[in-house]
Amino acid sequence: MSKIIPLSGTKNGVISVKKIEEPYGTGSGTVASIGISLSGDAESPEWKVHIPFGNVDDVIKALSEIK
Repeated sequence: MSKIIPLSGTKNGVISVKKIEEPYGTGSGTVASIGISLSGDAESPEWKVHIPFGNVDDVIKALSEIK
């Protein structure tokens, strides 16, 4: 699963959100990968973070609280 979101305040930028299973090799845990591309290339973002699935709910809660 993946989703592409237009990056506010840019002409072409995007935020990409993907589920990646075993990103660091066999047996590694599933992560939510969040990337930011100013050029609009969701496959090669300039910045990205991997959030372990065990932390996703807490990160969603924290983002909701700061909004």
